[in-house]
Amino acid sequence: MYALIDYIGTQILLKEGKKVKIPFLDKKIGSKVLFENVLFFDDGKNKKIGNPYLKSFSFSGKIASHEKEKKVIVFKKKRRKGYQKKNGHQQQFTYVTVDKFSKPKTAKKTSAKTKAISKPKKVTKKEGDK
Repeated sequence: MYALIDYIGTQILLKEGKKVKIPFLDKKIGSKVLFENVLFFDDGKNKKIGNPYLKSFSFSGKIASHEKEKKVIVFKKKRRKGYQKKNGHQQQFTYVTVDKFSKPKTAKKTSAKTKAISKPKKVTKKEGDK
């Protein structure tokens, strides 16, 4: 079973019991995260595609750790001008362990009573009204 979700503008593939790397989330380690924007779900037998999201699906996980990516060196130079600038950047990210997937509960269909809609009364203009 796996699911494809949309989380803060990135599409992430979730698998049961696996660690997933997501953009940095400023919450404590061990706190729960809820993934609601499910784009695609496959349980091995059935495949469900959202339009754009599947409304009945949501998955949860626990924050395992916060870490940083490898440092990226940014070097700027303009030739023959004597301009050089060196910067570095380390992007933060969060590891989340995905909990066990649970199948969504199917909502029972109930017959809704239809109300009789009364037609609005026609208003006729009198000769004196404008």
